[in-house]
Amino acid sequence: MNKLTSRLDSLSEAIGKFSSWFVGAMVLVTCLVVLLRYGLNMGSVFLQDVVLYLHGALFLLGAAFTLNRDSHVRVDIFYRNFSNKTKALVNVIGNLIFLMPFCITVFIYSWGFVEFSWKIMERSPEPDGIPLVYLQKTLLLVVCVLLFLQSISETLKNFMRLKDG
Repeated sequence: MNKLTSRLDSLSEAIGKFSSWFVGAMVLVTCLVVLLRYGLNMGSVFLQDVVLYLHGALFLLGAAFTLNRDSHVRVDIFYRNFSNKTKALVNVIGNLIFLMPFCITVFIYSWGFVEFSWKIMERSPEPDGIPLVYLQKTLLLVVCVLLFLQSISETLKNFMRLKDG
């Protein structure tokens, strides 16, 4: 089990670290957009789309990384006072009852949406926008898979905490 959780955690870490570079890219592209707009009086829908795509990809690809690091926002009024064993039990229940079914549901309901986008090779409605809308929509499916896999890892790690105390 340790080997499996380690591999799943490594996948989340690698994708999270890769997507963290999107922040720097977003800053640079946003500066370029501002420079072009206010310095040269030129707009660029394409560059604005790049920032939006990077922003969306950052959150979607970084979700499993954040779960692995236990950095999601949670209301822990009670949780913070629980023992490690009780926290592990709450995490197992949360993953099995909420996160995993959520990932499956979103995946199922997003499939047709993404499939249709690929069938028509969906493009930006803006004339100068990024023509790869279908790739961005595919990230809906990817986030579900990555979160589900990380949820498996978290559940297994918490089962081991319950078992070992």
